[in-house]
Amino acid sequence: MRALIQRVSSAHVIVDGAIVGEIGNGLLVFVCAMKGDTEKESEWLSRKIVNLRIFRDDAHRMNRSVVDVGGSALIVSQFTLAAETKGNRPGFSTAASPDEGKRLYLDFSTKVSALGVAVANGVFGADMRVELVNDGPVSIWLDTASI
Repeated sequence: MRALIQRVSSAHVIVDGAIVGEIGNGLLVFVCAMKGDTEKESEWLSRKIVNLRIFRDDAHRMNRSVVDVGGSALIVSQFTLAAETKGNRPGFSTAASPDEGKRLYLDFSTKVSALGVAVANGVFGADMRVELVNDGPVSIWLDTASI
């Protein structure tokens, strides 16, 4: 699985003109299941993200996790994280099938919630508009293929 994590002071997802998911301080997590991914990758990624120390402590150092600061997570499916860019037109053949991608996306969201983080979601497969205020800016790329 791949994820792009952004530390945000606020973020929301709009589908068909309505806000479907919204958070204040926390993490905006774009996530993509890749071919061959299982619950094992979902488990590793959820634990890594929840424990990632990217929030400021009293000394203004990145030393606190989303749990430590009482933040939330807005989790948005984004199959374009699987983009293959050898040419000028990206390919997405390494992404999991839509059914498998949705299953792992929901599994990932459930696991993040079970680790004590309030979760809001986008709508899998929908055309979404994501609006955010990146705090820092802080953006981090994770790929379970590198574990």
